Amino acid sequence: MRTLLLLTLGLLTAAPVLAQQPNTLYRATQRKVNDLVHTKLDVRFDYAKRYLYGKEWVTLKPHGYPTDSLRLDAKGMDIKAIALVQGNASQPLKYDYNQQQLLVHLGRIVPAGEAYTIYIEYTAKPDELKAKGSAAITGAKGLYFINPDSAVAGKPVQIWTQGESEANSAWFPTIDKPNQKTTSEISLTVPSKYVTLSNGKLVGQAAAGPGLRTDTWKMDEPHAPYLVMMAIGDFRITKDTWRGKEVAYYLEPRYTAQARQVFGKTPRMLEFFSERLGVAFPWNKYSQIVARDYVSGAMENTTASLFGEQAQGTARELLDWEYAGVEREIAHELFHHWFGDYVTAESWSNLTMNESFANFCEVVWAEHEYGPDAGAAQAERSQSTYLRTPANYTKPLVRFHYDDKEDMFDAVTYQKGGTILNMLRHYLGEDVFFKGLQRYLTQNAFGTGEPHQLRLALEEVSGQDLNWFFNQWYYRAGHPTVTLDYQWDATRKQQAVIVHQTQAGEPFILPLTVDVYAGGRTQHYPVTLRRAVDTLYFPSATRPDLVNVDAEKVLLWQKQDNKSLAEFAYQFRHAPRYLDRREALAAAKAQIANPLAQKILVAGLLDKSPALRSLAIDQLDLQNPALRKAAAPVLAKLATNDSVVQVQAAALLALGTLKEKRYAKLFGKALESKSYRVQGAALQAMLPLDPKQALARATAFEADNKGALTVALVEVYGQAGGPAKWPLVLAKFDAADANGRFNMLSGFAALLGRLDDPTALRQGITRIKDLAVRYKPYGVDARLIALLRELQQHQATRPNAAETTTLVEQAVAEIQAAK
Repeated sequence: MRTLLLLTLGLLTAAPVLAQQPNTLYRATQRKVNDLVHTKLDVRFDYAKRYLYGKEWVTLKPHGYPTDSLRLDAKGMDIKAIALVQGNASQPLKYDYNQQQLLVHLGRIVPAGEAYTIYIEYTAKPDELKAKGSAAITGAKGLYFINPDSAVAGKPVQIWTQGESEANSAWFPTIDKPNQKTTSEISLTVPSKYVTLSNGKLVGQAAAGPGLRTDTWKMDEPHAPYLVMMAIGDFRITKDTWRGKEVAYYLEPRYTAQARQVFGKTPRMLEFFSERLGVAFPWNKYSQIVARDYVSGAMENTTASLFGEQAQGTARELLDWEYAGVEREIAHELFHHWFGDYVTAESWSNLTMNESFANFCEVVWAEHEYGPDAGAAQAERSQSTYLRTPANYTKPLVRFHYDDKEDMFDAVTYQKGGTILNMLRHYLGEDVFFKGLQRYLTQNAFGTGEPHQLRLALEEVSGQDLNWFFNQWYYRAGHPTVTLDYQWDATRKQQAVIVHQTQAGEPFILPLTVDVYAGGRTQHYPVTLRRAVDTLYFPSATRPDLVNVDAEKVLLWQKQDNKSLAEFAYQFRHAPRYLDRREALAAAKAQIANPLAQKILVAGLLDKSPALRSLAIDQLDLQNPALRKAAAPVLAKLATNDSVVQVQAAALLALGTLKEKRYAKLFGKALESKSYRVQGAALQAMLPLDPKQALARATAFEADNKGALTVALVEVYGQAGGPAKWPLVLAKFDAADANGRFNMLSGFAALLGRLDDPTALRQGITRIKDLAVRYKPYGVDARLIALLRELQQHQATRPNAAETTTLVEQAVAEIQAAK
């Protein structure tokens, strides 16, 4: 599972900022009384009522001890009949049902290990279910009807399921825990015009009455109940193969032409991961499907991953895509088919065994496909996501105490866990680490796992004790916070490095490498930090030009590195890694008035990494005359010729802040780009130079705009448009996802401040309020309240001042009262 809730403008982070009280309830792994063996379903759908009519034959075995009862999770259903299947006959059984769990009385004591089959006839009513989602998975009703009555013109009719964490029991009775495994067979009766997808292989299709068809999908290998899935709708299928297995992509018809542009790397990913892990992809096929109104980013349903609509786009939209978006997600969900599907976390407390690995693979694939800088850039994004929210620092990676299982889907489980695996890879070495993963996978195939089993597998192949590593990184909260100081002793020809660990609690054990650059040579020194204060001594014939602590740049820590700017400049020029250069750019930003810092930033504009070129652009202070003079010509070249549209767009926006008419022609040319992102940046850059021209060009884009161009359109109309543009701005705002809405707020609020229509004011203020309430857990409420107050001031001298004040006060009160 991967969420895309990474909102921009610095307003939202990947993890909500919540004040949490420690939970003292121990969350034990679910006891196994009965083991799932096989789940057979026969389902039909009532689109009008949004019901599923189901028949289920579930086979189980008592685990360890005899039992006379069976407890199944079954949320919000109508139970019609329950019976014990005995050959061709069936025996009705008594049961108790509380709308959450179904307790079936078996009528006899069944010995441990003896298989028995229960028949259940039921109606699932997911839209009537009161179910709470999480920050990562915003819905928990299991089964979703999308536009079932075709009420929304142009929107497809679909049905799809989302099982994680324990929501599949909203559409079929099961033991809805990750430590259960079942084979499955699902027969879906659907309108014959639709395509279906489920786990495993399509083994049969048959007419089922006028306009209906029954598709039967069979999954012969056991998988966790939350990974069972269905999807139904008007999809077009594009097929590839890998080692003789079908690899298929299901998209809406209008996006079929882009199917291989989006998903076409999947066969190569399958080959790379299979080779790297030493375990071939263990399933009989792999499909990927894109659905509307999905409640998360994507989900690794066994053999059938489901993606939100961010994973389909027009050819023009795809020009603006970055690795950190959909390609990263594709790798993430595929890697889950080893870590999560093949071997599943035995409990939600151990979710790291699923999600940390999938997060880690995002770095591994970026390295493989795009090189070390790209892998390091993805690793840095991931680590920063964890570090930017202090509430994360109080949570261990393996958590046996939590309020709700949904709390486990956070930046600790994902980003911190992935960073820890990357550290472990570097500590053990590439080959030994991946041999350990192979050992873990083969020892626990089609079963479950926890970190202790991973540790034992890695110890077996490495010959090393790793308790210290797992104790401090898996079972302890937080991370090191360090200060690095340097002392040169000319008499002894000795360089000292003093490392202070300042975090609370015991010091961390930190193996790392220190590189000492002196006399044109680089010496590599492996060291291990163990104490609150460690002083390291390195021989050097001359004063080092640079001492680079954690030279491999893989440690999870926060550091204050007290190097001089000259040393950071040397690091930028000579140290080999992406993070070496990124650290130097950050140091230059902090001392931007220094001419040497300005040289570092200008050099950063030409860095080989597009991520660092973009970062250098963002860190420029173009109000500084010397820096503006040095940087502007480089920015003009980047805006015109850079091979990466994200860098082009950043350069255009930077040039726009100069408000110099000599760049008007450059902006006009950029408006002809095929990239929406470049067009949007050019339009925003043109706005302060020539508002009338920007308004005219914006109007011409009304027929075709997406993403950044839509945001720019709203900004231009907000700053230079009149009341007639409000309906379009409102429509664009309503059609956007959360990222888009936050990006549009500037233009949206600016236009709203100039309107004299009471209806429009109510519409706009209500939407800002709703946004603040929905995302208040992410800490956006204060900034959106400030925005409402600014709007109130803009309206203070206009005809609706009193009504605006009332609306704003009501909105602020609702925001403040929201939980």
